[in-house]
Amino acid sequence: MTKVLVLYYSSYGHIEQMADAVAEGARAGGAEADIRRVAETAPPEVVTAAHFKTDTAHPVIESPAALAGYDAIVVGTPTRFGRMPSQMAAFWDTTGGLWATGALVGKVGAAFTSTASQHGGQETTLFSIITNLLHQGLTIVGLDYGFKGQMGVDEVRGGSPYGATTISDGDGSRQPHPEELAGARYLGQRVAQTAAKLSA
Repeated sequence: MTKVLVLYYSSYGHIEQMADAVAEGARAGGAEADIRRVAETAPPEVVTAAHFKTDTAHPVIESPAALAGYDAIVVGTPTRFGRMPSQMAAFWDTTGGLWATGALVGKVGAAFTSTASQHGGQETTLFSIITNLLHQGLTIVGLDYGFKGQMGVDEVRGGSPYGATTISDGDGSRQPHPEELAGARYLGQRVAQTAAKLSA
């Protein structure tokens, strides 16, 4: 069975919800899906003062070496000034050994993100994730327009051909819309299906 890793960092729980949806989609696509998060690197006083969400059912990823055990890796983070936050970047900075040996070449990759506003760096953040995946040799799957839920301007909605997205509002009060979660599931399913075809 194809194995998919959903690897995420979430400050306030929006990306955690999207990660759960991506994993649901991967399982619907016939894959086994694990969800892991990267370690929090912000000082405890910052985490407390900023009211980060610290309760989660998902364990921290054991080590970068764990990535090699999967057929596909889907990475999700919120944005920090139009790029992935330092917590996720710090993890990828430890994967040089995997890059040097080509351990991830030929696997499937994808990305998802959240921003406070509709134009708050969704696509640049997705590309900051995708760039790392491409350097590691992964084949990228986007949120193709087979998912019609990302179309239209009748209401605020996330979604990008480069990955699944949600919009949280500046105070984090907006939770992922059902259509955005559906996009995350669609992405997870496409990743699982693509990985299965490539490994056949």
